[in-house]
Amino acid sequence: MLLFLFKRAMTLLLVLLGLAILIFVIARVVPGDPARIALGLLATAEQVTQLRDEMGLNDPFPVQLWMYLSGLVQGDLGKSLLTSRPVMDDIRGALPATLELVLFTLVIQIAIAIPLGVMAAIYRNSWVDSLLRVVSLIGVVTPGFVLAIILQLLAAHHLGAFPVTGRLDPGLSFSADITGLLLVDGLLYGRLDVVADASAHLFLPSIALAAAGIGQVMRITRTAMIEVASRDFVEAARAYGIPERVVTFRYMLRVASVAPLTILGLEFASLIGNAFIVEFVFSWPGIASYGVRTILQKDLNAVIGVVLVSGVFFVVANLVIDLMLSLLDPRHRIIAERGK
Repeated sequence: MLLFLFKRAMTLLLVLLGLAILIFVIARVVPGDPARIALGLLATAEQVTQLRDEMGLNDPFPVQLWMYLSGLVQGDLGKSLLTSRPVMDDIRGALPATLELVLFTLVIQIAIAIPLGVMAAIYRNSWVDSLLRVVSLIGVVTPGFVLAIILQLLAAHHLGAFPVTGRLDPGLSFSADITGLLLVDGLLYGRLDVVADASAHLFLPSIALAAAGIGQVMRITRTAMIEVASRDFVEAARAYGIPERVVTFRYMLRVASVAPLTILGLEFASLIGNAFIVEFVFSWPGIASYGVRTILQKDLNAVIGVVLVSGVFFVVANLVIDLMLSLLDPRHRIIAERGK
């Protein structure tokens, strides 16, 4: 198992290195002068040249790449042209908001999608199954920003039940200085008012983000449960008189959870970078909306930093998925023990 994890970790590090080189090359060949964009059209040629020297844009490309990779190893992503601050500081400030939103979204997806998928499989080809499949299809095809606006109009504007912008009510004085996650830090400080208000702010954007994933995970769970239902061990368990509830949730769901677990892991990683539309609609100060602003300003250092952070989450998510699959499915565990 340790050898397997080591090989996977080394492979994923190579993937991150390749991603860093690729995004750096793409950022350098994109048309437009970052120095000119940063200074504006009224800047003189001397000012643009000076800024290009400061950014190292006049150096040969191999020198630029080497300097960037050297700084990357030391945790230096350069300086943002948009905020005039180190990119790493900007990411540290914006990442907790997106991370909290994505984690809350995953909790909603797991709590809704898997039980409904199991229910659809139990009542296969009935009206319950047909209704749930229609609901899952609507969730998959509905764009997140459309659902976000609908939720703002219905749940917030007409009903006045939930706040529609920001992470916390301005009237609450609180600094999440431990983890950056308002829910976690609120619990650690015993501020239940902060936890309640942060949960209310999280609810609408999380539902908007979770809809597509709920539909996808629900359909995959249903398919996996139906496939597992025909296995010999399920028939044997029923023949021994084990209650149907135990067979379904202890034996069938354990094996069938491999497919939805894989999707949920990749969903977590993709939401880190794909939450920008929902973040914009709800004025959520996360890394996704920060990344969009830097793209519009052609802030190369910040763009590369955001892409690399998204890549890190993809890599970590894949490693965690491998670990969890090896615990859930004996076949993965055997492969891990052989070091394949």
